[in-house]
Amino acid sequence: MEIVIDGMRCEAEYGEYILEIAGRNNIRIPALCHSNALPGQASCRLCIVEVVENNRSKIVTSCVYPVTCEIEVITNSKKLTDMRKTIIMLLSARAPRNGYIDRLREEYGVPQVTRFSSCEKEECVLCGLCTSACDSLGISAISTVSRGTSKKVSTPFDEPSPVCVGCGACASVCPVGAIKIIEANGKRTIWNREFRMVKCSRCGEYYATFEQLEYIRQKLNGQERSSLCEKCRRAVAAQKLKDIYG
Repeated sequence: MEIVIDGMRCEAEYGEYILEIAGRNNIRIPALCHSNALPGQASCRLCIVEVVENNRSKIVTSCVYPVTCEIEVITNSKKLTDMRKTIIMLLSARAPRNGYIDRLREEYGVPQVTRFSSCEKEECVLCGLCTSACDSLGISAISTVSRGTSKKVSTPFDEPSPVCVGCGACASVCPVGAIKIIEANGKRTIWNREFRMVKCSRCGEYYATFEQLEYIRQKLNGQERSSLCEKCRRAVAAQKLKDIYG
């Protein structure tokens, strides 16, 4: 089927989300909590769009709105811009010193928030991607705790989690860089816990924690996993293909 996004006709599959269709056609819709690997968050609401169907319009969240018929989608009306400005203002109030949010403020012309009290060091915008990533791995070392203005992402009781493997998946999906990883002298520190790291057998670079590799080994039913980093695994695979096909 076809839908129209900002005047452009776009091919769409039944049930496909608007944000996916727009991205495939190089139509930018701002999104903070969206990840192709972890769909369905819909927590930041930055990706709101206006859908016109049967001569009636409505505001929807494009990352979770499935297309089931031919519709018209508007991504940058004044109404949408004003709504996004309000969302960015609230995000800025929570994370007043976050560089990513500052860039959004500048893009939409949102002034620095002064009427709300905020923790100057806070960077997390509670998008939920980090907890979803941890849960999807079957670890669940972090979660949202407390509620209201004190709500945050943390380990149980803010103590080092005994189930965390230090993989850093949470930090890799964080859109605003709120989760910090410190790596030095063969050790990785994250969520107030220190992990020893393992070197790649090919290039000698540290690439994973002992706990992370042991967790993967258990998931593989005890089978030993390659001791190569991602970069070297790709290089070895490419060389094998070259040897086979010339």
